[in-house]
Amino acid sequence: MHGSCWRKDKVLLMIWVTVMYPKSEGSTFDFDYYLQKHVPMAKARFAEFGLADTQVMRGSAMMDGAPPIYWLIGNLVFRSLEQMQEALAKYGAEVMADIPNYTNVRPLIQIGELL
Repeated sequence: MHGSCWRKDKVLLMIWVTVMYPKSEGSTFDFDYYLQKHVPMAKARFAEFGLADTQVMRGSAMMDGAPPIYWLIGNLVFRSLEQMQEALAKYGAEVMADIPNYTNVRPLIQIGELL
């Protein structure tokens, strides 16, 4: 396997890229395009760089019943930080350039590790 994976307390640590699309007045999100075109494209580009999993969560409501604050939260799980950096260096601009095809929202992107 390319890159470095390491274990802490017998749990394989991987790098999570969490992409959050805030919901605000006037914002739009095309779920069909996102699921049918954007996600498959990102998976295809990043697969060779240790993309281990993807997760997509559509916002439904807040605990108090208010509308969700995010249209969608997506996770890209990579086997290592090095592989994630290589994936983004090679295909990050292309994947980011696709965003206006499904939303007018600027996503918030956070990189982290599952503890």
